[in-house]
Amino acid sequence: MKTIIAPLTLLFCTGSLALPAADNSQPARRLAIQEYRDKMKAGWLGQMVGVAWGAPTEFKSLGRIMPASSMPPWKDGLANEAFSQDDLYVEMTFLRTLEQYGWTVSSRQAGIDFANSRYPLWHANDAGRRNLRQGIAPPDSGHPQFNPHSDDIDYQIEADFSGLVAPGMPNAVIALGEKFGRIVNYGDGLYGGQFIGAMYAEAFFETDPARIVAAGLRCIPPGSQYAEAVRDVVQWHQENPGDWEKTWQLVNQKYQLNPDYRRIICERARKRGNGYNIDAKINGAYVVMGLLYGRRDLDLTIAIATRCGQDSDCNPSSAAGIVATTYGFSKLPAKYSRGLSETTLFSNTQYTFPKLLAASEQVARQALVQSGGKVERTASGDEVWIIPAAIPKPSALEKSWEPGPIANSKFTEEEMKHVITESK
Repeated sequence: MKTIIAPLTLLFCTGSLALPAADNSQPARRLAIQEYRDKMKAGWLGQMVGVAWGAPTEFKSLGRIMPASSMPPWKDGLANEAFSQDDLYVEMTFLRTLEQYGWTVSSRQAGIDFANSRYPLWHANDAGRRNLRQGIAPPDSGHPQFNPHSDDIDYQIEADFSGLVAPGMPNAVIALGEKFGRIVNYGDGLYGGQFIGAMYAEAFFETDPARIVAAGLRCIPPGSQYAEAVRDVVQWHQENPGDWEKTWQLVNQKYQLNPDYRRIICERARKRGNGYNIDAKINGAYVVMGLLYGRRDLDLTIAIATRCGQDSDCNPSSAAGIVATTYGFSKLPAKYSRGLSETTLFSNTQYTFPKLLAASEQVARQALVQSGGKVERTASGDEVWIIPAAIPKPSALEKSWEPGPIANSKFTEEEMKHVITESK
């Protein structure tokens, strides 16, 4: 079903999120366009490498550390196996919505576009899409009353795009979470994506993983369990800087075995049992472990995030994407991009790798304007983005096990004419 409905465009442009004012007490950041392109390209490639490398291990190590001998070997061209991964193609639905309708697109249009996707989905994504097709519009499509997977990992594995199109713009990342993350998640499930996106946004300007993690932490409510999990990993890393397996044991004890940190367990996870944990917090902790203990070594970052187990392709994908962004494509070892296809389409999208990069830059230019930035030219004519400093304004604190009221958001009869329903 075609989703570009011209007569509805004005309707769907209402309700956009205004970004907080710039922090004029801090100097603006400068980002040369060539550096933006280089680092954004690396960020996408890092995701591809991480998810493809970890894919054979996904959910095979539950509540235990994966042996080093089980880590799959690297092979040239491995990144091409990511073209069929949901870690990539789902977030491209969000990117496509921004590309088509612009930064001010409403969450309702974003919901319609997601409802009309045809690819297989699981957990919060699947439940959210079914809600949309039944007429439940965002943000209720991700609310715990309608979505029992609200704290699952889904938006966390799809939010990489938000930082790659908003370099140095934390409030833009937070706003994108409010617009797209709430389609399928709530509370910690939402914060996980905002945290990941904010780390990507910072990785354009910072190389120290600890500082990047701190920047992400500033973008989520400090009273959330997700923020608590990140702070714990940071502290345990400081206490055990050379022993990631000790930190893993501490994470497992608190976030896997303590029921106070598993108050929302989706039905699918409950049925599966055997230590299976799709919660955003524990998997986010494993991303942070990969970043801190990996020390910007991409192979080591991926290996640690993978060997932590659980969603062991999504976690190295996020960690590797962030680390790769700090380097830029031109500074990454050639083995990661050797044999990379530039003509293959990502599943269920219109994007090849080059088209993905072009779409990301188009949306990033809009984000720059929305954030109060501007473009300048050097004496030699080179383009430089001037990005105002910003104090992050996290979303409101909410808990999936004690949710706030629903918004009673439903698609209108006219909107439903453009939504694939379960019977179609």
